[in-house]
Amino acid sequence: MPELPDVEGFRRTLASCAQGRRVERATVADAGVLHGVTAQRLKRDLKGRRFAAPRRHGKWLIAPTDGPTVLLHFGMTGRLVCGPDSEPAGRFERVAFDLDDGHRLGFEDQRKLQGIWLAATDADIDRIIGDQGPDALSLSRAELDRLLAGRRGRVKATLTDQAVIAGLGNLLADEILWRARIHPQRPVNSLTDAEHDRLHTAMRDVLRASVRAGRVPDDPDWVTGQRDDPDPHCPRCGHPLRHGRIAGRTTLWCPHCQGEEA
Repeated sequence: MPELPDVEGFRRTLASCAQGRRVERATVADAGVLHGVTAQRLKRDLKGRRFAAPRRHGKWLIAPTDGPTVLLHFGMTGRLVCGPDSEPAGRFERVAFDLDDGHRLGFEDQRKLQGIWLAATDADIDRIIGDQGPDALSLSRAELDRLLAGRRGRVKATLTDQAVIAGLGNLLADEILWRARIHPQRPVNSLTDAEHDRLHTAMRDVLRASVRAGRVPDDPDWVTGQRDDPDPHCPRCGHPLRHGRIAGRTTLWCPHCQGEEA
């Protein structure tokens, strides 16, 4: 599933491919990925418009033009690709923008769980993306303390709640908690000041490394690199890792390094 690092990579793709370019034509192969806008309106409203600098908030990609703003959410299988408009469309290409320099920006999505919105105003953008917390990549230690203060929920569920912190998904949360040596079922209000320190440091380090890679790495020294192993062991201590459903998600943790639920 695309998380913050993947969407940051898509932002860079859009910036390098389309920023400053004019839309010659928008093509909609599957209107099932459009939300609140018809294929006809999308094509009409974007034709001749020029893309400005894109930005990202959490898992949302915000692509302004000199007219409306295109909002993209990638769900579980979405991605952006750029190439010459002479190349055939990808198998799962749903929407494409042919640009005035001969390139084609394509939105591909196999499962079509999210998609594309069109916003006319800033108020429309806020309404579409909903209640979002601060972006995880720019979160300071003081902001983290403020966001966690007074919360009674479990720490993994809190980290993956987009209304609390925007951008963290299942893989990032597991990696961050493993590095911080915090059990994913710990109540937030049981965390010590030292654990807040470790949590913020782990979040910063994991996000920076993941953004550089353009995804959550599956390196052998990352706990996320053990997810598909039928007999996973902790890269740090060598003990068997444990799988379970936490916050509705398949979760991987080390009972030796991260302790047990408080």
